[in-house]
Amino acid sequence: MAPGSASRAALLRKIPSVDELLARPALAALREKVGHELVRDAARDVLAALRTELGAVTAAHAKRSARPSSIEIEAVERRVACEVEAWLRPSLGPVINATGVILHTNLGRAPLSREALDRIREAAAGYSNLEYDLAAGKRGKRDVHAARLLARLAGAESAIVVNNNAAAVFLVLHALAHNAEVIVSRGELIEIGDGFRIPDIMVASGARLREVGTTNRTRLADYARAIGRDTRLLLRVHPSNFRITGFAGRPSLEELVALGREHDLPVYEDLGSGCLADLSPAGIAEPVVRASCRTGAAVVSFSGDKLLGGPQAGIIAGKKEAIERIRRNPLFRALRVDKLTIAALEATLRAYLRGAFDDVPALRMIRLPAETIRRRSEKFAALLVKEAGTLVEVETIEGQSVIGGGSTPGESLPTWLVAVRSPSHSAAALEERLRRPSAAHKPVVARIEDNRLLLDLRTVFEDEEPALAAAVAAALRRD
Repeated sequence: MAPGSASRAALLRKIPSVDELLARPALAALREKVGHELVRDAARDVLAALRTELGAVTAAHAKRSARPSSIEIEAVERRVACEVEAWLRPSLGPVINATGVILHTNLGRAPLSREALDRIREAAAGYSNLEYDLAAGKRGKRDVHAARLLARLAGAESAIVVNNNAAAVFLVLHALAHNAEVIVSRGELIEIGDGFRIPDIMVASGARLREVGTTNRTRLADYARAIGRDTRLLLRVHPSNFRITGFAGRPSLEELVALGREHDLPVYEDLGSGCLADLSPAGIAEPVVRASCRTGAAVVSFSGDKLLGGPQAGIIAGKKEAIERIRRNPLFRALRVDKLTIAALEATLRAYLRGAFDDVPALRMIRLPAETIRRRSEKFAALLVKEAGTLVEVETIEGQSVIGGGSTPGESLPTWLVAVRSPSHSAAALEERLRRPSAAHKPVVARIEDNRLLLDLRTVFEDEEPALAAAVAAALRRD
């Protein structure tokens, strides 16, 4: 046997067995706590990984890297315990969003209000009247809980909810234009995120895409010429995640609705991010859902977790006849939402109904004046200096926040940033340390510019500021 093979074989013989490991005091106690099968499977996985590690190295490398301590039973026992802990540790967890991106898709988009969280707990903890009509004493419909509020706030005759806006687009097209033509401008054939494109959703729905116009300009006459005996729907897609500027144009919704009435065709407007409140006082030019319904769109759809500020959902509102036809589609049941989403959405909508926009976290962040953020930033900078001392250089500077989440492209909100420099660590090193979870601190996601770590408190809740300061100080102290 070659020397390297003999060395590997000797190391492999030293690896303890599963039974030896399970008899160890720490793992025996762990089995009592979390169950025999979990600890046993973790032991098997660790031992398999050890054999692979030892078998993959050369004999010379094995002598250097596979130290006896790495295969001694105490070391393997600790590794098994760590494996069990990793399996039991939640993967989905909270982070502090210091990026200034309010609807950060990768960080879960809109945070929910306290009332929404309370309603989720109530709905989850016991039974509810989800599909039970208490007055009639018989089965009811889950739509009713949010539908009445949605219809009122959207200025629509009726409304239903599915699990996201891509599902809403799919369902509307499948219900109203399956095996028929839908006319849409080429300039509106957008990609809505993660590779999902409107043309692909249309094809999957069974609707036949009829493109008109050009990328930058589409005229009403283009729609009119394309209408034929197989046309069932005129589709208008709001460019909520992009802008075409310069020599560009498209018909107004009023013009499209008038054309639809002339040919007895409904108009469906996908509003994307969906805005129930007028955000123009905050400098955000985004169409309000109510205006589209008032103009005469037969159906509109939009997201629940973007500018609305609620849970992930796709909302379909509009004329009663069209909404009922969509609701009767068999796919509605496959795409409907659960009781927790309904509870959170209903709570969010009630805040709109009473005009309490600051009760919705995303709206509060959008409406937050830059001067308020400046004062908070100055106080936070002083707190950080107190926590980190000479390890940090801090200043407050003017900057820009963005709404994000595929909403309001090209628009930003004035803000103030806390700029952090370290004499010992690069901004990239600090950013990496902050986003790695630890037992002591929440992960923090921040920005980097000009080798400075930038913290935008617009998206940091005030009660998170002490934890943020502590996390930054800990990252600065780490060698």
